Amino acid sequence: MAYGFPIMRTAPNCARLLALAALALVLCLATHPVRAAEPAVLAPAAAAASAAAAPEAPGDAASAEGSTRALDEQIQDLKQSVVDLNKDLFVLEEELLFPANTQVAVFVSMDVGQFFGLDSVTLKIDKREVSNYLYTPREVAALLKGGVQRLYVGNLRAGTHELVALFSGKGPTERDYRRGASIKFEKGVGAKYLELKISDRVRRQQPEFEIKDWE
Repeated sequence: MAYGFPIMRTAPNCARLLALAALALVLCLATHPVRAAEPAVLAPAAAAASAAAAPEAPGDAASAEGSTRALDEQIQDLKQSVVDLNKDLFVLEEELLFPANTQVAVFVSMDVGQFFGLDSVTLKIDKREVSNYLYTPREVAALLKGGVQRLYVGNLRAGTHELVALFSGKGPTERDYRRGASIKFEKGVGAKYLELKISDRVRRQQPEFEIKDWE
């Protein structure tokens, strides 16, 4: 379901987005300078006479090298400006697509090692599937080192909602393991953040799955 954006918030941001996109195009073109026209080919006799009449000064090579180095530095600066601009465009796009008054984001964290190996997470909000994510070994390793993944971001209207998360992986005996967790939460004015937390329950030798509401 699509949600409208407030006019006073969207219009200036759209104008800014267009301006930043135009600037990005100009910077990209600037990083590919047009080749200068090649000099006309001189006849061998004329070329020899020209070389004899005007011998190259010792400082010309150093000057040319300095100019080339300066040009390279300018190009690198322009490339960095394009990278920074792309970051600004990404942030602006997020603000336009997911305004703070309707935004809901779900994160995943892990503190396990013995009783569960994560393979996938399926996410449902109000009985509608919104995400089904399969993990690579590298992503699981990053989570085990303390990383936090943003699994989902979307829009919800104010009111009561239900979040259901289904976790699939390998259990304590290396068998297929599937468990779920759910939470009912209130979406008010402002962004809502929820965390899917996977941890080891040492006393029961079982993994534990819970959903935390970052109020």
